[in-house]
Amino acid sequence: MRLHLDTDLGGDPDDVCALAMVLGWPGVEIVGITTTGDPDGRRAGYAEHCLRLAGRQDIPVVAGAGTSTTGGPMGGLPDHERYWGVPVDPRPAPPEAAIDLLERSIDQGATIAAIGPFTNLARLHEARPGRLDGVPVVAMGGWLRPLGPGLPDWGPDMDWNTQCDPRAAELMAGRARLTLVPLPVAVRSQLRAAHLPRLAASGPLGELLARQCRAYAVDAGMTELGRAHAGLPDDLVNLHWDPVACAVALGWSGAVVREQRVRTVLEAEQLRFEDDPGGRRTHVLTGLDAQAFDETWIEAVENAQR
Repeated sequence: MRLHLDTDLGGDPDDVCALAMVLGWPGVEIVGITTTGDPDGRRAGYAEHCLRLAGRQDIPVVAGAGTSTTGGPMGGLPDHERYWGVPVDPRPAPPEAAIDLLERSIDQGATIAAIGPFTNLARLHEARPGRLDGVPVVAMGGWLRPLGPGLPDWGPDMDWNTQCDPRAAELMAGRARLTLVPLPVAVRSQLRAAHLPRLAASGPLGELLARQCRAYAVDAGMTELGRAHAGLPDDLVNLHWDPVACAVALGWSGAVVREQRVRTVLEAEQLRFEDDPGGRRTHVLTGLDAQAFDETWIEAVENAQR
C-alpha cells in the first residue's frame, strides 16, 4: 500500500508518533510527506530529522502551505530546545512544490493521510482543478457526536484540523473520497506515562517521542485533564489522534468504519459535519479497539528502528 502523509508535524507530538508508526507498519510505502502551517520550512526540517533517526532519508519531504486559504495563521511551534534538543535546519520550499509532490503521490495510487489542517489539499484543487476528485483521503477530523460520559465537555470548536481552515475542510469534503476520523472516537486511544519507558527504549526516534510527549503533557496540562475525567487515565500524556487516523488509512483491523451520508455546514467560519440522508457518501470511523491499538502502534514504532 502507498501512503502520502500531509501533516503539521512539529507541534502536538502525535504527528511524530504517527510518522514513526507508519515507518514500521508492514506492507506500506510512504511515497511523500508534505507539511502544512509551515511558512518557513521548520516543520519540513523536523520531518526530515525524524526520517534520519529512522534511517529513511529516501522519503521526499516538502514544506507546504504557510497560511490558511483565507490568509490566517495555522498554529505555532513549541520551544525547540525542550522538544528537539539538537539543531535542526529548516527546509523551505516554493509554493508549488507541495502541490507537485501531492500530485505525484496521487498518480502513484497513494491514499492521503491528512493529519493536519487541510489547506494543502484545497490548494491542490485550486491550482489543478479536478485532481482531488475521488482521491482516497483519510482525514483526522470531523465532529458528528459528543464525546460522551466521563470525557471532556468539548464541542466542534476543538476539531483543530477542521476549524484552522474550515473552507479547506469544506472543499476537501466535497471532492475527495473521504474517510473521517472524528475526535469523539479517536479520543478512546491514549498515550500514558506507563508507555513511555518502552517507547524511549525502542531507539533514537522513540527516545525523541518520549522526550516530546513528556514536555507536551506538562505544556498542555494532560495529567490534570486525565485526573479530571473518569473516562481518561490518571497518567494521561497525550491523545493518539494522528496515529489512529493513520491506522485507519492503513486498513487496521481494529478500526470499525461505516459508510454514512454526511453534509457540511459552514456558519460563522466554523464547519460542522452532520448526518443527512441526502448528504455525500462518506466513510466514518465509528469504533476502535483501543486496547489492541496500544500494542499495535508501539510495536510498529519499534519495527521502524530495527
